[in-house]
Amino acid sequence: MFSFTSFCSDEPYPPICVERPNPCYASELLSNIGSCNSEMSAISLYIYNSTILTDENPEFAKIFHKISMVEMRHLDMFAQLACKLGADPRLWSTSGKRPCYWSPACNRYPTQIIPLLQNCLSGEQDAILKYRRQSDQIHDCYVADLLNRVILDEQIHVQIFREMIAEASKC
Repeated sequence: MFSFTSFCSDEPYPPICVERPNPCYASELLSNIGSCNSEMSAISLYIYNSTILTDENPEFAKIFHKISMVEMRHLDMFAQLACKLGADPRLWSTSGKRPCYWSPACNRYPTQIIPLLQNCLSGEQDAILKYRRQSDQIHDCYVADLLNRVILDEQIHVQIFREMIAEASKC
């Protein structure tokens, strides 16, 4: 039915290391862990989508589950980097100097298939833009390399969601 065979790039992930601790970079990475535009938001949304689609569309449910596993790996890598950069890698981000804890209220939860898929596509596209901006602004080659590698996975997710939207639009 679909042309994709993998849910992540074949490129290896770079090592999880940093040039030196950096609180500014750590704050940026925390936003990838626990902000509304974060890996945790994607994971929770994809698990929700997988659950609600299990009976109606088991193939789509399995795809969401598999993509959520890739996002879990991203969450883990960003948390390790944030820790190495000097942050406490809780599910939070910072606004100024104040911590903002992640909440499931960050997500929108459409239940009709096309809006559900478009919501996911938009989230992946936003993540790519964010990671590109971070990669351009963070002058730590290890962090930038990991961000660029994660972008490859997110680009695959964009393609998958586009194909899912095309398939769902046929019905």
